[in-house]
Amino acid sequence: MRLQIIKIMVKHIILWTLNPELSEEEKAQVKVGIKEGLEGLKGKVPGLLDVVVNISGRLASSNCDVMLDSTLESAEALKAYATHPAHVAVADTKVRPYTVQRTCLDFEV
Repeated sequence: MRLQIIKIMVKHIILWTLNPELSEEEKAQVKVGIKEGLEGLKGKVPGLLDVVVNISGRLASSNCDVMLDSTLESAEALKAYATHPAHVAVADTKVRPYTVQRTCLDFEV
């Protein structure tokens, strides 16, 4: 009999709506900044295995502007990610000043 070890990881999905007062040009610049900032955290934040920020291909049926799809090693890694100085710096300079709504879904896979 072979013992199989299953590692449980955590998905951290965020959807943001940008401030409607931003021009289309400003929104495009903000999206690039969010993408570069958050995707740049891979390799800097322990336990962050993968991070993809979707800023293009949005259909008219959408009601948000930006999506973060990240994978972390564990629920503990997610907690540490939330307060990691590099993550907080990106959130405080690239995300929070330009968004008016945030929706989050965290789950184990």
